[in-house]
Amino acid sequence: MARHLITSALPYINGIKHLGNMVGSMLPADVYSRYLRQRGHEVLYICATDEHGTPAELAAKEQGLPVAEFCAQAHDAQKAVYDGFALAFDYFGRSSSEQNVEITQHFARRLNENGFIEERAIRQVYSPTDGRFLPDRYVEGTCPHCGYDKARGDQCENCTRVLDPTDLINPRSAISGSTDLEVRETKHLFLLQSKLQHEVEEWVARHEDDWPQLASSIARKWLNEGLHDRAITRDLDWGVPVPSDTWPELAAEGKVFYVWFDAPIEYIGATKEWADLDPSNRDWKSWWYDVDTTVRYTEFMAKDNVPFHTVMFPATELGVREPWKKVDYVKAFNWLTYYGGKFSTSQKRGVFTDQALDILPADYWRYFLIANAPESDDSSFTWEHFTATVNKDLADTLGNFVNRVLSFSKKRFGEEVPAGGEPGEAEAKLGEEIARLLAEYESQMEALQFRKAAAALRALWSAGNSYLEEKAPWLEIKTDKDGAALTLRTAMNLIHLYAVVSEPFIPATSAAMRQAFALEDDTATWITPDEARTLTALTPGIPFTVPPVLFAKLTDEDLETYKERFGGSPE
Repeated sequence: MARHLITSALPYINGIKHLGNMVGSMLPADVYSRYLRQRGHEVLYICATDEHGTPAELAAKEQGLPVAEFCAQAHDAQKAVYDGFALAFDYFGRSSSEQNVEITQHFARRLNENGFIEERAIRQVYSPTDGRFLPDRYVEGTCPHCGYDKARGDQCENCTRVLDPTDLINPRSAISGSTDLEVRETKHLFLLQSKLQHEVEEWVARHEDDWPQLASSIARKWLNEGLHDRAITRDLDWGVPVPSDTWPELAAEGKVFYVWFDAPIEYIGATKEWADLDPSNRDWKSWWYDVDTTVRYTEFMAKDNVPFHTVMFPATELGVREPWKKVDYVKAFNWLTYYGGKFSTSQKRGVFTDQALDILPADYWRYFLIANAPESDDSSFTWEHFTATVNKDLADTLGNFVNRVLSFSKKRFGEEVPAGGEPGEAEAKLGEEIARLLAEYESQMEALQFRKAAAALRALWSAGNSYLEEKAPWLEIKTDKDGAALTLRTAMNLIHLYAVVSEPFIPATSAAMRQAFALEDDTATWITPDEARTLTALTPGIPFTVPPVLFAKLTDEDLETYKERFGGSPE
């Protein structure tokens, strides 16, 4: 089987993430990783908190904590939420780790040796009130393009235009609020991306036809506009230090690397963190170094992260002139909106992941988000849509099927899988339909088409209901007890099949369905379409129990409560 390296965009350290962050990277990466593991592949799913940069310092300042302490607490808080969502990372690291410092500095030295880093004097905003140069995010003001008055010096959150601090109208210090700002000369390191333009173009050209159109079009847009040399150091107290053995003057001034330089390297750093926990059995380089054809590397991220991972980081990897693994497939997502408006961490607009888990278990959210993933376009979260999806797909289609089959069988045949007669035409027809739908589900999962995969999974659940309605065992038992027993045994086999193949989407519910049957040796990790045709994994006599209600239906009162708490349509 293949070896699959999976990474998702690193969640930034300043605050709990919202549902848009979850569906734009970490959750689909988890679903895909779970699926691949079930199919027998060797999988390494790596993620980490992105801890450097201006927002971390500002957030720590707001809380009155040293930035290292703030980041440690925030990492643990985020990890607890991701555990609550059942994200099965192989390792969830930290970009402030010693391993990332080591590898980032190595990359910088190699780029310098190869002529792709240059020290340049630039003019930068300085705040006499704060007594320091201000990195771009430490400068706020009015966007010259859209008039948004809280634009940052690197990018306007409102219109997403990339900015320079000197572009802002009425700029002010994000630390003190002072408008007494000057422009002074200082030195920084620049990555000479312009010298790598053609190499990056050739590399993208070899891959873009395989990527989703969203990813390839964003990469091509950046390349068509031309790669510009980019400053990769900042004046901050928190970050990967510039190594003193290579740049002693800048190191003495306390320069650190720009967060977008070290953050992608943390994928490698986090893998080394993972390996260092068990060095005798784990080899981090076997996933990253000189493994171009033996490892398939898939990245998951929202569209705003795509340029850095399809252009900037590949340029860095190419420039070190070492055989580091580069991404094979970039699964890019559009944005999930909240009633048509942006989710916003900074403005606390929309549902955040910790709040979601306070309301309902993770499987409700996992299924809804993946079934409505913003793949081809932005999609909108509304409480009305969420409630309707939970009730129709989870409560009525899956949950009700499981409950009524097991409850009715227990009532009429006891607490063991009934025997009944031999399968007939209806069972053969069902087997063919399940095999077809399961093949469709596999095909869409292999293609990383998550909405289509969810539709195929939903169709699998619906097929069970259709069979039950056709056979109507509650009527059948009055004239043909063996026939009713066969119907229920077949339906129980469907429940077991659902437990296995639904696991990537709804792992806790899948476990509950599987545990309903007291199988002595239930080692099935997947059920192939051919195996599904017979629907005979459960033999007569196996004890079963009726699990608690898998999914509670949401009421109109629930809907109004959620809208009152989080806000409904802005209109």
